[in-house]
Amino acid sequence: MSKRAFSLKSAPERSWRVMRRADRVRVELLLVVLAGLSSACSTIGIGGDPLSRRFESEDIIGRIATHRIRGDETLLDLTRPFELGYVELVAANPGIDPWLPGVGRRIVLPTAHVLPSGPREGIVINLADQRLYFFREAQAAGPAASSRPRVLSFPIGVGRDGWSTPLGRTRIVRKRRDPIWYPTRSARAEDPSLPAVVRAGPENPLGNRALYLGWPTYLIHGTNEPDGVGRRVSRGCIRLYPEGIQRLFDETAIGTPVRVVDEPVKLGWVGRDLYLEVHPTLDEMGQIEENGVLDRIRPDDLRPRIRKFAGSEQSRIDWAVAYRVAAERRGIPVRITRD
Repeated sequence: MSKRAFSLKSAPERSWRVMRRADRVRVELLLVVLAGLSSACSTIGIGGDPLSRRFESEDIIGRIATHRIRGDETLLDLTRPFELGYVELVAANPGIDPWLPGVGRRIVLPTAHVLPSGPREGIVINLADQRLYFFREAQAAGPAASSRPRVLSFPIGVGRDGWSTPLGRTRIVRKRRDPIWYPTRSARAEDPSLPAVVRAGPENPLGNRALYLGWPTYLIHGTNEPDGVGRRVSRGCIRLYPEGIQRLFDETAIGTPVRVVDEPVKLGWVGRDLYLEVHPTLDEMGQIEENGVLDRIRPDDLRPRIRKFAGSEQSRIDWAVAYRVAAERRGIPVRITRD
């Protein structure tokens, strides 16, 4: 089996190793951040910004950090503990072997995200960055409200070639614990071994939670193969890690609006500074999995898009930085305005 084009058949073994590691990695990272040390996280810069900064902005959430590889860790081992998908983590670290990164290697964790454009309400799914954003309703004022994140973000698995996830607007019409899977006729035609009904349990690909959309046969659900999160492996549904779908399931209500977009290029403000975040397109994700790197290209409409978004601040754009960010497509917010 190729290490790069890994099979999901070995997911239970790898997932168990990840979960055993998860608590240790989280605690170590937290202690390092609080102590201001650099053994697991650092403050190296991308585009002149420290990676460890937390963005205080309506347009960007989270904080970029880094992690130093310990022992036999692979990039796949880091995905669940840090709530990342496989492809987004590999894209953020071009040229690093995801299976043998090397002890002591510093890995960029792309845990800051420019929010997709458009209305910020309900659930917004961006296929390009393979993430789901849940915008909580405004909370009452007070200490508890201020400590509660206004936006939750989850890595997702999306539709593979021939089974694309539709774009547009819909709503959550039903919620179910321990869902039953009824494979569609087309799914059974592709795989005749599929039964007509798959009851709840470890063999059910829907996992233990499902949110049914207004689009027939499309769901947001968990998974029994967590290694598929952050990759194009589904038949069009949106899959989350088990812990992700449980949290989303508990927080969302029937009727919650859902909007699906495909935005590989995102722009957002932090004060007077403009940030650019560029991801591989859906078609380029296979190249990431096979080679770990992308061909350097520049989106055709990059310059007019940035000019329009920047408005009166466009004279401050550092176009060399903007073009580099677009060519690399690492999925990391980078400041593209000069001081």
